[in-house]
Amino acid sequence: MQGLRIVVLLPLMLLLAGAGGARAATAIFAGGCFWCMEADFEKLPGVTGVISGFTGGTLKDPTYNGNHEGHYEAVEITYDPQKVSYRQLLDHYWVNIDPFDAGGQFCDRGESYRTAIFVANDRERALAEESKRRVAARFPNRAVVTPVLAASTFYPIRGEESYHQDYAKNNPVRYNYYRWGCGRDRRLKELWGEQAGH
Repeated sequence: MQGLRIVVLLPLMLLLAGAGGARAATAIFAGGCFWCMEADFEKLPGVTGVISGFTGGTLKDPTYNGNHEGHYEAVEITYDPQKVSYRQLLDHYWVNIDPFDAGGQFCDRGESYRTAIFVANDRERALAEESKRRVAARFPNRAVVTPVLAASTFYPIRGEESYHQDYAKNNPVRYNYYRWGCGRDRRLKELWGEQAGH
C-alpha cells in the first residue's frame, strides 16, 4: 500500500512542481530611458525582475556606446501572472510614458527613445490594442503614437556596459538628478494626474 501511494503521489508532485516553475512570464516594453522604465516596473508587486536592453531593430548585438541603430531602448520584465496580470502591466506602462511623443521621451530625443509595446502572441496583442484604445478614448483630441509591435530578439545590456542594469539602485543620486532634470515626472503628472507613476 505504501508503494502504491508513492506511485500515485509522485506524478502529482512532479505536475505541481512543473506548474510552480511555469509561473514566470515575460513582457517587453519600450518607454524611453531604460533606467527609468526599469525602476518604474521594479516597484510593481508581482514583478520579479527587470532587465534593460535593446529590441525592435535588425542589427545583431547592439551596444549602448556603439551601434544600436533601429533598436528601441527597452526592458524585459519577468513577472508572476498569479500576482500581476499582463493587463495590469499595460496599465502601469501607460501612466509611465508620454504616448503622444513620436520623437523620443521627455529630454531624451531620437529613435531609440521611442515608445512601443512588443507582443509575443495574439492574446498579448489583443490586450495591448485594447489598452491603447482606452488611452485614445481618454485623450480624444490627441493621437496615441505608441505602436504595438511583434516581439523580436531582446538584447540585454551586458559586458562593460552592464552598469546600465539596476542603474537607479546602484546610482541613486545620479539617477534621481537625471530623472528630475529630464522632467519625466513633471510631464507624467501633467498627463496622468494622480495616476502618474502608479
